This record gives sequence, C-alpha cells and structure tokens, in this order.
Amino acid sequence: MNTNNRSATADFILLGFSNQPQVEHIISGVVFVFYIVTLVGNTTIILVSNLDSQLHTPMYFFLSNLSFLDLCYATSIIPQMLVNLWGPTKSITYGGCVLQFFFALDFGATECLLLAVMAYDRYAAVCQPLYYTIVMHPQLCQKMVLTAWLGGLGSALILCSLTLKLPRCGHREVNNFICEMPALLKLACVYSKVIEVIVYALGVIFLLVPLSLILISYAIITQAVMRIKSTARWRKVLNTCGSHLTVVTLFYGTIIYMYMKPQNSTSEDEGKFLTLFYTIVTPTLNPLIYTLRNKDVKNAVKRILYVRKCSAKS
Repeated sequence: MNTNNRSATADFILLGFSNQPQVEHIISGVVFVFYIVTLVGNTTIILVSNLDSQLHTPMYFFLSNLSFLDLCYATSIIPQMLVNLWGPTKSITYGGCVLQFFFALDFGATECLLLAVMAYDRYAAVCQPLYYTIVMHPQLCQKMVLTAWLGGLGSALILCSLTLKLPRCGHREVNNFICEMPALLKLACVYSKVIEVIVYALGVIFLLVPLSLILISYAIITQAVMRIKSTARWRKVLNTCGSHLTVVTLFYGTIIYMYMKPQNSTSEDEGKFLTLFYTIVTPTLNPLIYTLRNKDVKNAVKRILYVRKCSAKS
C-alpha cells in the first residue's frame, strides 16, 4: 500500500526530445526568445489599455484580459520547460506536474470562452453601433469575463482530478515537454471510457460551441460590413475583426486538432511540436497581431511615450 502511494506521487520525467540533444538546444533558444516577446508584448497591451483613457472600451478590456491570460498561461509552463531543457535532469515533482497540468487546462479553457466573448463584442460594435455602449456596459463585460474564468476553472478541476486518479502502474516518463492531458493519459495502464466521454463533452462545450458562436457572429458581421459605404470605417472593422479572427484560427485550430481527434492517431513528435505551438507561439503572436494591425494601440503607445517624455523634460 505504501509502495503504491509513493509511486503515485513520485516525480515525473519530461522526456521532450532528450534523445536529440541538438534539437533541444535549438528549441530552448527559440522558447526563451518567444517567452521574452510574450512577456513584453502582453505586458505592453495591459499597461497601454489601462493607462490610455481612449482605450477604456469593452474591446480593450477583453483584450487586456486575453493578454493577462497569455501571460499566466506561458508563465505556468515555460520556466519549468527551460529548466528541463537547459539542465541535466528532466524531472518535475508530482506537485509541480499537477499545478502545471491544472493551470494549463484552466487558462486554456478560459481563453476558449473569452475569444467567444470578444466575438460577441465585435458583433455588437459592428451590427449595433448606436446601442453598443448600452449593450456592452461595464457590468455586463465584467460578468462575461468572470463567467469565462469560472468556466475554465470548473473544467480544469474536473479533468485534472479524473486524469490524476488513473492508475499509472509506476509509469513516470511523460513523452512531452510539459504535463498535459494527452501525454498523461498515455501513462495510464487502464483505459477509461468515462474520461474519454467527459473529454469529448467538455471539448464540445469549450471548443465547438464557442467556435460555432464565433463563426455565427462573423457571418452576421460580414453581412453588415458588405453594407458599409464608408471606406475608412470598413477598413477599421476589417482590422479589428481580422486580428481577432487570426487569433481564433491559430488557437482553436491547434487545440481542436490536438484534443478532439483520437489520441492514438497523433504521432509522438507531432504531438510535441503541436504542444510547442499552442503553448509558446500562440501567446507570443497574439500581442503582435493586435498591435501590428491596430492603429489605436500604436497611437496610444505614442501618446504615452510623448507624455512621459514631456514629463521628464519638465
């Protein structure tokens, strides 16, 4: 009994590409650079959205929450990944693995819901411009964000508790860079139909339903855009909606491919590269996509820098 308890809470070994050291050296450098860009980019969006009064709108309230999510998501995974990539050992404590697994599920599910909320915000802005401030009032925005956070928390609690209860029969080698669901399920020495059903059910709730709502919102937005006669407003709508659609495509496309297909149909190396993409590349690209395509953010940064420069001179 004690032996079983010890094996159930023993450290895990994150294999990654440990059989290809040269590949790991390259990956570690890329991961470090992307993490720095993630920190700088998302922190900039949060600060700019809060410091510039012209960005105190529902869109940038949601965007700052998305940036905060990406910061939390990346920070819950990448530091430990870099330690394992740079160090001689590839281990992670049982507690560390549980926390990494839980927060990855929590932040990932929350982002699924938040992206759907942002699509509704764009629908209200484009299709109901005269009533936008009435529809998207601050209390509603806060409730929608809180619902997204609580929904992500609930799904993480369910999946994390069920996955970690599976017997592993002493298996400790996780064939990935992080403790995430597909890799942890492969450690189990029994097949659980219950978990498979719950994963698909939550996948429908947190992936397919939000994605369907996003697609419906943008179908209606497309019809509205076709009726816009002002070229300047038409371009502005395309810029803001295009940024969101790009983020949605990158995030949902990778996650659905990773979680909604049968686990045995994904090769081990393919799964590792997909993990790298949605844990590292996507949080890095989000702020770049929104800032490079968004004149409001660029102008806000210029205004803040100008004010700081004038304050320094005086």
